[in-house]
Amino acid sequence: MQQVPNVLTIAGSDSGGGAGIQADLKTMTMMGTFGMSVITALTAQNGLGVAGIHAPEPSFVALQLMTVLDGFPVHAAKTGMMFNSGIIHAVADILDRQVFPLVVDPVCVSTSGHRLMEESGIDTLRERLMPRADLFTPNRPEAELFAGMEIVSDDDILEAGTRLLDKGARAVLMKGGHCEGNPVFVTDWLLEKGCDPVPLRQPHVDTPNTHGTGCTLSAGIAAQIALGMPLRVAVTKAQEFLNLALRRSFAPGKGRGPCNHMAGLR
Repeated sequence: MQQVPNVLTIAGSDSGGGAGIQADLKTMTMMGTFGMSVITALTAQNGLGVAGIHAPEPSFVALQLMTVLDGFPVHAAKTGMMFNSGIIHAVADILDRQVFPLVVDPVCVSTSGHRLMEESGIDTLRERLMPRADLFTPNRPEAELFAGMEIVSDDDILEAGTRLLDKGARAVLMKGGHCEGNPVFVTDWLLEKGCDPVPLRQPHVDTPNTHGTGCTLSAGIAAQIALGMPLRVAVTKAQEFLNLALRRSFAPGKGRGPCNHMAGLR
């Protein structure tokens, strides 16, 4: 049997199944890779919101990560919800010694508006994980937070992306889902050092079921990188996967539903 690439997600658990570790593993499986996980937080949540968060000790997060690395070759990884400064330091100390590609999704606030990272973690993520990122994938509010500026135009998007590159990320994907404007297309901008910014467009999908979209996109990119795709191709294939999942999204319970990770099976 042909070797299946191993992809690691370092993120929080979503008890509702639509985002976080659960969304990541579904995406990685659907893309033909073997997903592994390090859980940085347990959340009690559903489509109506986040009821509570419990974070393990940083030492146990580190133990999960070291145990995975001792047992498996990792072909690519992604980070999602990191919650606090201690967890970020523990993870970064280990990742600094690794050479596999890393996608950093700077998850700060849930789709329902609940804070998923303590204030102290923002500077730590900026200092420790952003310079390790082969790709940094903020949405507009996250880009504003980490770049330290307001984003209201395409020029602002490119300026913020450039600032994030200057802070150490090797490439930045400025996600356009939170940007109002074009009702036909959503544009993500891919910025790489030494290259012109590239607009990557997908058809706009009018659906309320958008829970876990950022997790799904970053997990898809990591999976495609593990499969050997160049960065721009990996991003495009992950966008296409997410777009189909949004077009066939549904609400399995109360409140906002997730994108449909099984859409490609139908």
